[in-house]
Amino acid sequence: MIAAPDSPLATLWCPSPNCETRRADLKPDMLILHYTGMESAEAALDWLTRQESGVSCHYFVDDEGRIAQLVLESERAWHAGQSLWAGEMDLNSCSIGIEIHNPGHDFDYPDFPDAEMRAVEELCLDILSRHAIPAHRVLAHSDVAPGRKRDPGEKFDWKRLAQAGIGLWVPPAPLAGDTGIGPGDEGESVTALQRALLDFGYGVEVTSTYGTGLEKAVEAFQRHFRPARIDGRADTSTRDTLARLLIARAQAAMV
Repeated sequence: MIAAPDSPLATLWCPSPNCETRRADLKPDMLILHYTGMESAEAALDWLTRQESGVSCHYFVDDEGRIAQLVLESERAWHAGQSLWAGEMDLNSCSIGIEIHNPGHDFDYPDFPDAEMRAVEELCLDILSRHAIPAHRVLAHSDVAPGRKRDPGEKFDWKRLAQAGIGLWVPPAPLAGDTGIGPGDEGESVTALQRALLDFGYGVEVTSTYGTGLEKAVEAFQRHFRPARIDGRADTSTRDTLARLLIARAQAAMV
């Protein structure tokens, strides 16, 4: 029997062979957003449905807002790759992945068109209506693979999604002009930052030394939650935004 899309918003069913059964002990409780990083939407969709690519996603959104489903939500798509969040490494088994067409940083990184963002917003709300995905587990590919991935990037409108009820967001603290702490620094301020990022979900080690891993995690955090400056340094604005996100997450859990 030919499968039908899970979402009524999907106007195309383009099955990808790159999928398998989810782990029995995990269910979709995470939504991961990507950009395609390819020059054309047609080439990206073709690649995601080719067996030799070794990659796939559940949904694909093109720049005109058309939605295709490639893998059933009940199946494990191959979109997260080597990744980690909140101690879990098999994110493909506990997530739903959306690929959003954008050429990305290697091809001048254009803005996301309104029609595309509107479709992403509607699709996310549709997915959330079927799955118990907490706001703090609506994430960027860069969040779960810092240093390895940059998508969907700093131009992606996370604030817009949050205003529609998708994802966790607080207004980023304004830049204060300080350089904060960064690579090579050591001490309690570094330890506090590592603990806060680890608590939020990033895969950092608590070592009291500001190494490359921490720098990449801070870059990923900034790209998603404080995009005004992405430099991997934890200035006052970055640390304050993180602290308020942790508070917002705790408050949401009590509702």
